[in-house]
Amino acid sequence: MAGLARTGLRDWLVQRVSAVILALYTLFLLGFLLLNPDLQFADWQGLFAQGWFRMFTLLSVLSLAGHAWVGVWGVSTDYIHPYWLRLLFQVVVILALVVFVAWAVAILWGN
Repeated sequence: MAGLARTGLRDWLVQRVSAVILALYTLFLLGFLLLNPDLQFADWQGLFAQGWFRMFTLLSVLSLAGHAWVGVWGVSTDYIHPYWLRLLFQVVVILALVVFVAWAVAILWGN
């Protein structure tokens, strides 16, 4: 069952790919803010009304959740030694991330 062991490659890829996606999203938002100095609510509505930007935002939210999970998993396995406490902490973090992603979906596609 060596194929089921954590090798770290998947975590490394998640961290790197999600960091690139988050950097691109941040750069886009900074560019949008710089090019629209008199930004109004209608401008934000117009940006978020576009399907490609909603998808880009959702991809960024998912990237943030994945990036956060890999970091939390690494820190918790290094510093929380009692198994039950580490498991409890990780379950709470997973639930919070799921709620945050669901909330983002509701914001992006809700009425």
